[in-house]
Amino acid sequence: MIKSYISYLYDLIFIYIYMAKKYNHGDFYGTTILGEKGQIVVPAAARIAMKIKKGERLLVFGLSNDMLVMSKLSNLRKIVGRMTTRLEVLRRVVKTTKSK
Repeated sequence: MIKSYISYLYDLIFIYIYMAKKYNHGDFYGTTILGEKGQIVVPAAARIAMKIKKGERLLVFGLSNDMLVMSKLSNLRKIVGRMTTRLEVLRRVVKTTKSK
């Protein structure tokens, strides 16, 4: 169950990234360095633009073997809600189409 939920979240992240690129909503905020304790610093420009506050929970996803994607937990909840609504509409359309 958890594995399928994580797979579902990965799909949503891919869709989100695709939409960001397609509609030019993606920005590059610079680089960061992995510290001795495995910590990274999110660039100030990204924190400001994305309104990330100290102590806020971020989800970290690995895409293939060489890319990390971070999302605010609060944003992912919104994305999942929107995508769930859209998926329900698509399911109804497919179900209606199959019955014809």
